[in-house]
Amino acid sequence: MAEFELYCFGESGNAYKAALMLNLAGLEWDARFVDFFNGEARSEAYLSQVNEMGEVPVLLHGPVKLSQTGVILEYLAQRSGAFGPHDEDERREILRWILFDNHKLTANIATLRFLLQFAHSGETEVTKFLRGRAQAALKITEQHLAGGPFIVGGRPTIAD
Repeated sequence: MAEFELYCFGESGNAYKAALMLNLAGLEWDARFVDFFNGEARSEAYLSQVNEMGEVPVLLHGPVKLSQTGVILEYLAQRSGAFGPHDEDERREILRWILFDNHKLTANIATLRFLLQFAHSGETEVTKFLRGRAQAALKITEQHLAGGPFIVGGRPTIAD
């Protein structure tokens, strides 16, 4: 049995971020695939035993159970010594960009992608709004990256 277990499904960008970190950090882990599209994450068992928020990813590490991608990435960086901050200033800057990603980028892109690719909504006023928000966040990110190839500190971190 691997040291880490990740509740995930292939279509989840947030689960991908956690799985990528586990792989890049060289950590032993197993995937626990969640049948998200058939309602497993909204089932009473999942909500009561895995994640009350009804989301993936969820990381298990011994007695530790974590949800929310930013928290998982920060935990894995601490445990592995890979892709974390070098000091408190970097820690705050990494956190700033993770929160920006969660609020402005991933939230809009993931919802847009779900509506278009899985719900087959077609173009609507909602998808136009989400696309505009995503494009604005991408523009901010691109402008920041004009100063170097990584988000924080000139090297890859969990903010990337």
